[in-house]
Amino acid sequence: MAKTTEMRLLELMVLKQDISTVIEFIGKQKNFLFQTKKNKEVKADDDSIGPDIDSQFFDELKKIRDELLINDLSTSDEDVTAPVEGDRSAASRLIASYKELQSNLSEAADELTKCTEAYNESMAFSNLQVSYSELEHLSFLSLKIGKIAENNFDDLKDSLAGLAVVIPLGNDKSHILVASSKKGRFALDTELKNYNFVEMQVPSDFKGIPEDVLEGMKNKKFEAEQKVEELNTEKKNFAETHKELLNSLYKKFALQVQIGQVKQTLESTELVYRITGWITAADVEYYMKSLDELTEGRIAIRDYEPYEVPSVMSGKEQVPVKLTHGKLLKSFERVIFSYGAPVYGSIDPTPLVALFFTLLFGIMFGDCGQGLMLFLIGLLMALKVIKLGGWEKFARVFMCIGISSSIMGLLTGEFFGTETLLEPFAEWVTGLFGNPHAPILKLMPNGDPKSIYAMFGVFGVAVGIGFIINTCGLLINIINNIMRKKYGEAFFGKNGLAGAVFFWYVIALVLRIVLLHHKIAAYDWIIIGLSLFFAAFAAPFERALNHEKPLLENGFGTYVISSIVEIIEVISGYLSNTVSFVRVGAFALSHAVLNFTILTLTNLCGGQTTIAGIFVLILGNALIIVLEGMIVAIQVVRLQYYEFFSKFFHETGREFTPFQFKFEN
Repeated sequence: MAKTTEMRLLELMVLKQDISTVIEFIGKQKNFLFQTKKNKEVKADDDSIGPDIDSQFFDELKKIRDELLINDLSTSDEDVTAPVEGDRSAASRLIASYKELQSNLSEAADELTKCTEAYNESMAFSNLQVSYSELEHLSFLSLKIGKIAENNFDDLKDSLAGLAVVIPLGNDKSHILVASSKKGRFALDTELKNYNFVEMQVPSDFKGIPEDVLEGMKNKKFEAEQKVEELNTEKKNFAETHKELLNSLYKKFALQVQIGQVKQTLESTELVYRITGWITAADVEYYMKSLDELTEGRIAIRDYEPYEVPSVMSGKEQVPVKLTHGKLLKSFERVIFSYGAPVYGSIDPTPLVALFFTLLFGIMFGDCGQGLMLFLIGLLMALKVIKLGGWEKFARVFMCIGISSSIMGLLTGEFFGTETLLEPFAEWVTGLFGNPHAPILKLMPNGDPKSIYAMFGVFGVAVGIGFIINTCGLLINIINNIMRKKYGEAFFGKNGLAGAVFFWYVIALVLRIVLLHHKIAAYDWIIIGLSLFFAAFAAPFERALNHEKPLLENGFGTYVISSIVEIIEVISGYLSNTVSFVRVGAFALSHAVLNFTILTLTNLCGGQTTIAGIFVLILGNALIIVLEGMIVAIQVVRLQYYEFFSKFFHETGREFTPFQFKFEN
């Protein structure tokens, strides 16, 4: 069985003049994990000027993209290179053009605001047809003209009812004239103050606004609006015509900024940078050759075996883990890494995970039509016809579980819940082996003893699959510990060879008793007892094989008590690990029941020849595919995590996450 991908630590000694080029190469390869962390202050040398300027260019270009609402990066990442002087000149011109456009737009917007305010002010007094001095000299009235918030007009009017008259000026209610008796002016002032009234100073000879002046101000406002609209159109055109150039420059300077950030984390002298990082062993030769050509020989490269690295030997650093697969198995990798990364050098469980996931899902979700729908969804995702927010990487998982569900559906005769469509196929297949019948495998009991036996047969098969999965987990644990020279964990303990022998022998004994009617012999008790003893009382034997002292770390009494508890855990653990797979048969049966329910509802609505019946059939199957599909997937993952991974995932590794440039919208 394949192990995790072989890794190497690469050490590069790079001249200062080549460092940016080397980092750019590393980022584009997407297969190098930097070892070093930020361990020095950034030096204010002459090289700091460039990155600062480029950072300013990047910030300006990002701001322009945000303001122009350009949120798609159309250029290919592989074509992006670090900016040269020509790119900086192009960026300067682009930024200057945009700033000029923004300045013109800002000035036009300010002019429009002024024209609008002036016009509104004029309209507010357009109906004042006598001079203000004539109104002000009325002996019995106190008049005030001013502004309030438009939404306060009605409240003010109600508040001043019986005290003053409030008259709106113009077309809105923001400019008002308030008239009250002279003796009530003090109360009026207090009330107006509560509503944030701002009194306006009106010239004594003011007598309204002439019509020609109003028309002229209206035209001025219209011209300002036209100017703003023209500049907004020009801004949209600017976005369209400069979009490709803007994206290209943005990604160039984004790359340069990230190069600068990496440089700040590296060890360096005045002339040389030191880069260390992890890479797959298969890529070492290509790296050496490519970097030598890229720097024209001005680079020193050395690679180390993982166990030649001091930080690995001391346990301060874990070797990163990468799993190398084709497209099919790669789509199942996230099932593993969502639980944890395997330890470097251990067995890669991905092929078994893919097999068990596909098999268990198919058994629990057996319907040929629904399986074909899952396969079709996966195929369309793989072809990028439909996109589900990053789920495209699981396209082949959908295809695999779709095929397994379809095969199980052929066996059970289910096609979107109906049991008649596949009868000819079932009779043809069974006819090859004797008496033709349909379906090939009957899940739903119908009173016939054979159907009940068939149903329990499914539960038996599920438990049998559980035995195989548990066995594979135990074997992986034993082999992993032997490869890592942890012989104590390999041979003793509940997940070591002792626990495995106990588990296997008990299962074999049960089968002998049930199938062959054997009786338990003395040697059976001896084998079971010895294997259980070494599984539960493993601690001193493990420490002895690992050359650890003392053998009883916490004393004899603690050892005995913990071992007795361990006996209970070993027995109950293996029992629950086996019985847990009964749920596979239960879900297979419940899926058949759901299909039967949907078909019954369809018939109650007139059958598959009526609109109502077809609607119920389609809706019911859609709900089964989505909701039960999710539930079954969760159960499959749970069985893998708790019954399979728990046997050998006692220690997690470090996932290989190589450095690569990121270009965010």
